Formats: sequence, structure tokens, C-alpha cells
Amino acid sequence: MNYADIKKVDVANGPGVRVSLFVSGCTHRCEACFNPETWDFSYGSPFGEEEIEKILALLAPDHIRGLSLLGGEPFEPDNQSAVLDLVRRVRKELPGKSIWCYSGYLFEELADGKVGEHSRELLEGLDVLVDGPFVLAKKDLGLRFRGSSNQRIIDVPASLAAGEVRLAEEYMQ
Repeated sequence: MNYADIKKVDVANGPGVRVSLFVSGCTHRCEACFNPETWDFSYGSPFGEEEIEKILALLAPDHIRGLSLLGGEPFEPDNQSAVLDLVRRVRKELPGKSIWCYSGYLFEELADGKVGEHSRELLEGLDVLVDGPFVLAKKDLGLRFRGSSNQRIIDVPASLAAGEVRLAEEYMQ
């Protein structure tokens, strides 16, 4: 997997101060995407152990609330293994940090394992999923943590336990 950027300080893609990983590769190709250069799977730099260690170090300070995964598309089948390795390490070494992920895929597709080999396991490592493609006709600059009104902010553990989507209501306003 390649990645486009690692942001050390991000306050736009989840609550509090976060570290964000922008992966490369996306087949959704949403009209008016804010990051179209990340559609290309070969864009950016290779992601490996060195980048995982960097992200862990950036996440370590107490004022950093968590990690946000964006793209590109973290759930692209070609990206899942590397993203899952990162999520596992964060969960093991920094269990108090929240993990948010933005995906053009729907929660239901991911929970049913319909997108690649590791979609369900990767989903199980998240706290919050912002799902659904960006839809230009539903763009709303007044929304928190999402670009269009079709996108949902999902409480992943509660949704998996219930067997149906449970919105993270505190972030939907």
C-alpha cells in the first residue's frame, strides 16, 4: 500500500486533536472529491513498519485523541492488510486512542465481509466509521465530520453488537 500523507495535527476529521493517515488508492472516484490524487494506488510513498512506528509516536502524547484513516479508500481490498496491521498495533500499544475511518463503502457491505478479505476484521478494530461515498448533490458544508448528507457517522461497536447501524448521535449534529 502507498500513502499520500500523514498529518501530525488534524482537527477536521474526528473529535479533538488527531493524527490522520491518508492512504492511496480509491475506485469510488466521487465527483468533486477533495483528494482526487489519492485515487491512484501508486500515488505517494510506500507504507510500512517505519510509517507505523511514526504514527504510534505521533499518537502517544496525551493531548492526541486518536487516529483517523482516510484516503483514498482505507477499505479498498488492496489497502486492507496494511491498514489492519496499523489498527492492530494502535489497539495493542495505545488502547485509549479512538480510531475513526472514512469509507465510501457502506457499513453493511463491510460488516458482511463483501469488500475484500479483511473488511469485517478491520471494521471490528474501529470506534467510528463515516460511511458512504461523497455525493456532490448532497454536499453540505454545515455538517460535522462529513461532506454530504448521505454519509453516516456510525458507532461501530454498538452497531456490530446490535446487528444493525447505530449512529454516533453526538457527532451527527
